[in-house]
Amino acid sequence: MRRIAIINQKGGVGKTTTAVNLAAALAQCGQRVCVLDLDPQAHATTHLGIEPDGKSSSMYDVLVNSRPLAEVRRKINERLWIAGSDINLAAAEVELAGVVGREVILRDLLLQDKGVFDFVLMDCAPSLGVLTLNALSAASEVFIPLQPHFLALHGMGKLLETTALVAKRINPGLRVTGIVLCLYESNTKLTQEVIGDLQEYLDKSRGTIAYAPSCHGAEDYMALAQEILRESRVVMAARVRVDDRGQATIVSSEQQSEAESQVTK
Repeated sequence: MRRIAIINQKGGVGKTTTAVNLAAALAQCGQRVCVLDLDPQAHATTHLGIEPDGKSSSMYDVLVNSRPLAEVRRKINERLWIAGSDINLAAAEVELAGVVGREVILRDLLLQDKGVFDFVLMDCAPSLGVLTLNALSAASEVFIPLQPHFLALHGMGKLLETTALVAKRINPGLRVTGIVLCLYESNTKLTQEVIGDLQEYLDKSRGTIAYAPSCHGAEDYMALAQEILRESRVVMAARVRVDDRGQATIVSSEQQSEAESQVTK
């Protein structure tokens, strides 16, 4: 089961759009998919046709009351489920403040669903609080939706630092698998400059990244789903390493293997 956290502390960059459309595309490809809505705004829940009325069981009950995910998730179609959210989830940050092990609650509950789904996609809130921390602790992979604007590159650095710290202290298997460019306008000079800066930044850190937007909307996410399903083609596969000064660096799987080989010798 692949567990993917879709995160960005900036709002309006395409996290929910990526989560629900990628989930739908993967389901169309024959995969069993569950979306976990970890945003109190509940946009993923609404998008998939469920009214977040604050009365039905939600991810609030999972995190605060330890309800099994099986009792909360709802079936959307033959291969797609969602564990919804509502405004009550906003209180989880405060209510979990004094709870020991609050950052791994979701990880432990997901173990009960091992093997039930092919993919679990976690749509995270635009923050780096306890809800997102739960997602990072439970995930095996991270996708970062990125709007091709200059300031977005600065925010990405903070995301990589956070991911690196979680990988170092809580979830050693966590890796950044994909940076998904959203709100892409190929005809603007700014977009091209930012894409160039992003390419250079990633090339210096771990090798190369390839992204070729050639279509729109659902076709884009279907192409992304198909790329995820092809093991030989990865949008970005890397681990994040933090040095003694707290600086985060993306390390490719090839670099990691080479380093391990040198240590063995």
